[in-house]
Amino acid sequence: MSDSMERLYAAVVTARDLDPAASRTARLLQQGPAKMAKKLAEEAVEVAIDAVGGNPDAVVRESADLLYNLTVLWAALGIEPADVWTEMDQRERLLGIAEKLPKTAAKLAKRTAAGLNRRPIVAIDGGRLRKHR
Repeated sequence: MSDSMERLYAAVVTARDLDPAASRTARLLQQGPAKMAKKLAEEAVEVAIDAVGGNPDAVVRESADLLYNLTVLWAALGIEPADVWTEMDQRERLLGIAEKLPKTAAKLAKRTAAGLNRRPIVAIDGGRLRKHR
């Protein structure tokens, strides 16, 4: 799967230089992180709705859309798939591959690594993503 994600990521990065009128990816990249985050959230909700509805075929289709939108957001923020795989490897060593890092542990690790005394707050304001400290 990581190979597919790497190919998708490369295609998304290449799409930055395409005409937004002809490329959905270029258009989405041009619209900025708030729009990308909104599309990502919409796809996540669609996956959840189809899962609750017991429609595995739809879950597969919507999951592909979710991964696409996640990859577009990564590219816009300069996050490479390898960055995510490194995080997953670290978590596997700590907790095992099938466990999620507890929020309190994740916050503590981030704050400690960054030397922060208070946690950042992320908000959507007027359709724009803002980070407050």
